[in-house]
Formats: sequence, C-alpha cells, structure tokens
Amino acid sequence: MPSNRVRATIVGSLPRPIWLAPPGELIKEWRLSGDALHEAREDAVRLWVDQRSRTGLDVVTDGEQRRQHYIWGFFQGLKGIDTVRLAMRTQRDGRYHKEIAAARLIAEPEWRGPVFLDALRAALAMTDRPVKVTLPGPMTIVDTLVDQVGGRSEERLAMRFAELLNHEARALADAGAAVIQFDEPCFNVFVDKVKDWGIAALERAAQGVNAAKAVHICYGYGSEAVKRWKASNTDWTHYHHTLPLLAKSSIDQVSVETAASGVDIAVLETLRGKDVLLGAVEVCTDTVETPEEVAARLRAVLRHVDPGHLFACTDCGMVPRSRAAASGKMRALVAGAALVNGELA
Repeated sequence: MPSNRVRATIVGSLPRPIWLAPPGELIKEWRLSGDALHEAREDAVRLWVDQRSRTGLDVVTDGEQRRQHYIWGFFQGLKGIDTVRLAMRTQRDGRYHKEIAAARLIAEPEWRGPVFLDALRAALAMTDRPVKVTLPGPMTIVDTLVDQVGGRSEERLAMRFAELLNHEARALADAGAAVIQFDEPCFNVFVDKVKDWGIAALERAAQGVNAAKAVHICYGYGSEAVKRWKASNTDWTHYHHTLPLLAKSSIDQVSVETAASGVDIAVLETLRGKDVLLGAVEVCTDTVETPEEVAARLRAVLRHVDPGHLFACTDCGMVPRSRAAASGKMRALVAGAALVNGELA
C-alpha cells in the first residue's frame, strides 16, 4: 500500500441481524439453537463480511456475530469459567453501573485449544481482505470475572489469562489473521494499574504473535449508561497516562476513542511510528456522520500522526447500533478517508 495512504477499518463488533438475536442488547440471547443457530450465525457473518468488502474497508472482522459478548465468547472456550450461573460485581470501578452480572471463575482456567480458529477460517474464505480477530485483554478479563477460586492477586490472575490469550493469539496468527487486537477498556479506568502491571500483562499476551498486534482502548459501548457517564465526565486525560507507555511497547496499533469524547488529540503525538486507529465516528447514536465530518477529524490528527499510520475507525464496537446505521458509518469511514487521500495525492 502507498506509504501516505489513510486506511479505514472498524473496532470489531457489528449489530446482529434481528433474526439472530434481539437488537440493541450487549449480551445476546440467541433466537435459535443447535444447527439452526450455527447456520444463522454463519449467514450473519457472510452478510457483514460481504458488505464490508463492498464498502471498501481495508481490514475486516467477522463482526463478532458468533459471540454472545465480546469477552464471554472467549470465556466459553476455556475450562474453569461459568457463563450460565452468574454473580454480581462492580466492574470498571463502578463507572457505568453499581453492580453488573459477571461470569464466575470456578476452577483453574485452562485453554482447551483455539476458540476462534474455525470462525477465522470461515471469514478468510469469504474475503480477500486482511482479517482482524479481537480478543479481550487480560486486565479487562480480570475486571469482568467473579473469582471464586481465590489465591491470586489481580496481577497474577491477569498474567495467567495473558498466557491463555497468548496461546489463542499465536494460533490465530499462524492460521492467517492479519491483526490480533486485544480490547482493554480498563486501560481508561485503572491508569495506575496499567503502569504497574497492565502493560506487562498485555505484552505477555502478545508475545511472539506473528501478526500485527493491536490494543483497543475506549470509554465503552454506546449504551445509555455509558452516554450518561460521558455527559457528566470532566476528566479525559486517561490516554495521557497510557499512550506514552504503549509507545515503548511491542504493540503495533492503538485504537482510541475521540469522536464522542473530550480527548485532546495532541496526545496522539506520543504514538509516532505506530498505527493509530482513530475513532472518527461515534457509536452512541444511529446518526450517520458525513464523509466530510470524518475527513475533518482525520485532517486534524494528521498534525500528530503520519498518514501511512492512520486508520479511520469507529470509537468502539457497533453492536448496539442498527444495521442501517452501522452500514452508513462504515461507508462514511471509507469515503472520509478517500477525501483525505485525494488531498494528500
């Protein structure tokens, strides 16, 4: 690809078709079961991969159509985690909810083999575009579990999950994934822990992965609870703590939220030399941005990020949005990047 070309992608998730699961819910109850569910999920993946390829995104995902939840989808492939009989706990430091239902760690967690390998192979067979696979990051995993085994600190438990994630990431990269992305929204919550052990756990998860290694750090899905928090929040300096640390890491790509936040984009200067996946469209509304709006956000960032390292991206996953909105936002990303590339040419 030309070294001065801005590219376009998305964070990961996309809305489930209404025939697969109820719209707008983050944790989906499937409408089908058995063979019918398997076929329906494959149809949903095919629908989105085909649309994104036609839209012109440079890197695609399977839209996480096979997962009930972006974290639980990985949990359900491991030993030692119960995602059926749940428990309540505070997550994300109580930022969005006082308590929320969480999976339970009931035994030593073990990796039983690749969780998303079949899903990756299916996506690769549907497109000639590079395919990204998303995984939950170790810090976010620890903050999303009720540990009923005990005996480990948060740091030690995160390191254990980093080992399991590393097995998965290596297998996916070896099978042809172009990008392995670790989702770490907790990096925008527990900035002291990021410095103390979060970066080390992320590095352990990404160690030896033969693909582009990415981390996604946002302020949450576009749910009503997240929107309420954003409306009252006055501190947007979390990236000022985490991005300088990531600049020294082996991570190749950093996905950040800027469209629906008050983040000072000048902080992206600290990531010179790494790919930046810029949140150029919001995920908290069905209103579709215009290509000109996307282009304006990209132009502003070009003062801090070289064009060959810049991707027009979503703030976060689009699973809560309507299918029409998600499709429109992807088209806006591609068209906005094309406007900027025309100017650069």
